[in-house]
Amino acid sequence: MKEKKEKIYLPSSIKNIDTKFGSMMIANLKVEDLKANSKNGWISMVIAERKEPSEKGATHYAYVNDYEPKQKEESSSNNNTDAPF
Repeated sequence: MKEKKEKIYLPSSIKNIDTKFGSMMIANLKVEDLKANSKNGWISMVIAERKEPSEKGATHYAYVNDYEPKQKEESSSNNNTDAPF
């Protein structure tokens, strides 16, 4: 069974607001936290809805997306040189 990694939460204030133009999200994050969790100058994060808004009105929270696709192995059938093309 695959071991579950612990989520790395990003301190943030993310609020969903309704405007006359539709719904918008306002996100406030610290640059230092983003830089500390970046890879190759990028950060992949998940923004998820909170069960209940915080006392300050935050409706969402953020955490680092640590998903990494499995590396594909070269199969021995791909090395068949008998193919006519």
